[in-house]
Amino acid sequence: MGNEIRELREALLDLTGVLNRPQPDAALIEAAGVDLDRALFPLLARVERMGPLGIVELAELAGRDYTTVSRQIAKLESLGLVARCPSPTDGRVRAAVITDQGQVMTDALDAARQKIIEELLAGWEAKEVSELARLLRKFADGALGWVKTP
Repeated sequence: MGNEIRELREALLDLTGVLNRPQPDAALIEAAGVDLDRALFPLLARVERMGPLGIVELAELAGRDYTTVSRQIAKLESLGLVARCPSPTDGRVRAAVITDQGQVMTDALDAARQKIIEELLAGWEAKEVSELARLLRKFADGALGWVKTP
């Protein structure tokens, strides 16, 4: 299994390398036809998927500094894409939540992402796509559990 794990690791490094470049986010924003600073996109997507989120938690999830995330959430708030409210788990914390306008934008981004992924998987059999989704979910769930383990 040594060769397979090396191949998996190399594929994951290739994918994370692509996903961590600025070009995919910029291309997705352009394909969605939205006007959004590329640096704000990952935060908006996380708030939509996982919100409400406090700034500290969001900074940790995004791998960014708390002060940077705080400024970026303030920018998203000024654009009407997120709002701040008391956290449902800790009333002392103000959490970012998606607004209706932010939801419209993330819906457009999701539609563009769907189209891009469909293009990448063109020519794949439905069974292959299903198996890829199942195995990636299994791997991601394992990785998430491993990271949370002290």
